[in-house]
Amino acid sequence: MLTRRTFIKSGAASAGAAALGAGAAAQEPGRGTAGIEGYNYRLPAFKKGSRLLFQGDSITDMKWGRNQKDRNHYLGHSYVYLIAARLGVDMAEAQLDVYNRGMSGHKVSDLRARWQKDALDMRPDLLSVLIGINDVNRIRNRDAIKTWEDDYRSILTSSRKANPDLRIVLLDPFVLQCGGSLSREENYKRYRAQVERQLPIVKQLAEDFDAVHVRTQEVFDAAAKAVAPGQWIWDGIHPLPQGHELIARAWLREVSARWN
Repeated sequence: MLTRRTFIKSGAASAGAAALGAGAAAQEPGRGTAGIEGYNYRLPAFKKGSRLLFQGDSITDMKWGRNQKDRNHYLGHSYVYLIAARLGVDMAEAQLDVYNRGMSGHKVSDLRARWQKDALDMRPDLLSVLIGINDVNRIRNRDAIKTWEDDYRSILTSSRKANPDLRIVLLDPFVLQCGGSLSREENYKRYRAQVERQLPIVKQLAEDFDAVHVRTQEVFDAAAKAVAPGQWIWDGIHPLPQGHELIARAWLREVSARWN
């Protein structure tokens, strides 16, 4: 049976000699030059053919192909693609069925409006949600943040009711001070203050629904401190390829820690 260990070892001998000959700098195993933890994770335990559904806004969307027959483009190029690629190699025998249903510009209320078609009807075994940054300008008072929480709780409640064994992963919304208007201190502080109001809600929802909680804001804060915010996110909100890699690594680390 193909495993991550045997797959990696099969190409290690030939690649290793070339890397050493080129004078590659030695790094701590599993870490890059920025000190970011790598793919030294235990494989998550998924039954064969498990359906993994990723929901969210543009950060998840990243132009996934609406033509699902086009298997080269159907996942887009966000962290979803990276997770599917990694598990598709490391757990090839599991034949995981991965879907991206993120929609650019969507808020949690938009998710609620399309939840039956784009979530419940798809009957996922695992549901992963990253939502919130588009709600920032709408949650400036107590009633608005309560509505945000109610909408979020509603979609999770309906999902768990439809599948009591559903595995749920919740990712925090996030923002960094870089790029365009969010490079300005006053704009960044306003966005960050609103995100900080969302974070404890996501934490509580994760506890209430026994979900895996991926603390994405903490991940990006640490990465920005290690290098610079603009290395990971180009406009304060939307990750660069390496930013999506950070999300993918954090997701895999937390999911494999829970279900292994």
